[in-house]
Amino acid sequence: MGIISFVGFTALVAVVSYWSTRSMKEDSSDDYFLGGRSLTAPVIAGSLLLTNLSTEQIVGLNGQAYSEGILVMAWETLAAIAMVVTALFLLPRYLKGGITTVPQFLERRYDRGTKTIASALFLSGYVIVLLPIVLYSGAVAFSAMFDLPAMLGISKTAALWACVWGIGIIGAIYAVFGGLKAVAVSDTINAIGLLIGGLLIPFFGLAAIGGGSVAEGLSTLVREAPEKFNSIGGPTASVPFSTIFTGMMLVQLFYWGTNQAIIQRALGAKNLKEGQKGLLLGGFIKMLGPIIVVLPGIIAYKLFDGTLAVPDEAYPRLVREVLPAAWIGFFAAVLFGAILSSFNSALNSSVTLFGVDIYKEYIKKEATDREVVKAGKLFGIGLAVLAMFIAPAIANAPDGLFGYLQEVNGCYSIPILTIIVVGYLTKWVPAIGAKVGILSGVILYSISQFILGPNVAAEAVATATASGITDEAALEAIRKTAYPHYLHVMAILFVLNVSIMLIIGKLYPRKEAYVQKYTDQVNIDPWKYAVAAGIGIIIAVIGIYIYFS
Repeated sequence: MGIISFVGFTALVAVVSYWSTRSMKEDSSDDYFLGGRSLTAPVIAGSLLLTNLSTEQIVGLNGQAYSEGILVMAWETLAAIAMVVTALFLLPRYLKGGITTVPQFLERRYDRGTKTIASALFLSGYVIVLLPIVLYSGAVAFSAMFDLPAMLGISKTAALWACVWGIGIIGAIYAVFGGLKAVAVSDTINAIGLLIGGLLIPFFGLAAIGGGSVAEGLSTLVREAPEKFNSIGGPTASVPFSTIFTGMMLVQLFYWGTNQAIIQRALGAKNLKEGQKGLLLGGFIKMLGPIIVVLPGIIAYKLFDGTLAVPDEAYPRLVREVLPAAWIGFFAAVLFGAILSSFNSALNSSVTLFGVDIYKEYIKKEATDREVVKAGKLFGIGLAVLAMFIAPAIANAPDGLFGYLQEVNGCYSIPILTIIVVGYLTKWVPAIGAKVGILSGVILYSISQFILGPNVAAEAVATATASGITDEAALEAIRKTAYPHYLHVMAILFVLNVSIMLIIGKLYPRKEAYVQKYTDQVNIDPWKYAVAAGIGIIIAVIGIYIYFS
């Protein structure tokens, strides 16, 4: 029954996506890369949701919630504020300039060299970090849910390879051959399934705690595990409360406002109104995200009495324990869609970056739009194959790799955000300022997190041990607090790099002030309720924190 429902729902998504895009032309870059600039608010919101949610987040955040409680909701609720800022500040400027990729703006504001550096950083992040990790984490979760090694009579390694290549091939078909619109349509359908399936897990979980009553289950959970419902994280937490006001908001703004894999959905909006409504609808949904990616982890803590040795096992085990057998296949299909979405979205964005920013600029300047699309597709196929070969090797990596890779993203996220923010807020900072800002950001962050940080932490632990401290928990707390949290480091370097760019702009200003031109590709009249809706979302987020403090 589970296999039948899985195949049925997956096939439905494929058929609807094909039917919706069967007549789509690919004669121009806009047709392929931006869905013909025809995306509406529900499609944008649904695609944003599914692109963001994958096994890393669903399994990983619930694992952290199992250990630390509701404080990890910061990754979800604060995203809503970043989406408001993107809708009100960044998107109007993006659509006014008619850009296809974020680096295109950097070329207009600074120069071609700045655009190339940014594109290279984006691509390196996708190739080295995002694509292989999404494939690997998705394959592990999917294999465990269906227990494929036992079902197929193969080893865990063989099952891992099979899942990686299955996800990779299907994702490549959507992203490479369907373009953004196929990705967005499939994302929207899967978003509906994810909301349904994701809400079923806490529903059945609370019912299990409450002896069949969801209300009684929630009451019991809050009463017997009150420490799990404190949103204020201490200095040793994965998200200390102070980081909410520093690097956390910068990371969120980069992800939702400048990350090509995300913002590409809003760039494909048919007009500014639809783009703003899509982002704000997505922001509202993100506030409900903790119900899916945080609450189940706390439920698992109660159901399993905090006995799980590996917190990341909390969500898969909870699904097996509380979800009726008839729903397993449907939920597996939804989870498969989430895995697929993150993979094909990053792949589609990589294809866009390569075709528009590299192939057209450096390989064949006179290439037609059709040739750019074709070159992008070939690059995407190669990229997908490379990621499929790399992903299984992650199984041999040391523990803590996922956290390490999350930290690595800071090497390019904050530098890129820096030059975009300065680019829009100033008129005189020259291209050399952007190059210095982005390169200093990469270099200084790398030195801070991978040289200074580990050495300072190791020295602090050694000093504590020499003074007679042997308790493992105490030593771990010392290690975590010996050096500033990486989110604080991001904020410090953001301010430093902005200052550097402003000083360069003062000493060596552009010859002419930068003025953004309206390309008239889409209507940029704002949604009249955008500001009111944005303020409402921000107030709601603050209210959530006050309630759980």
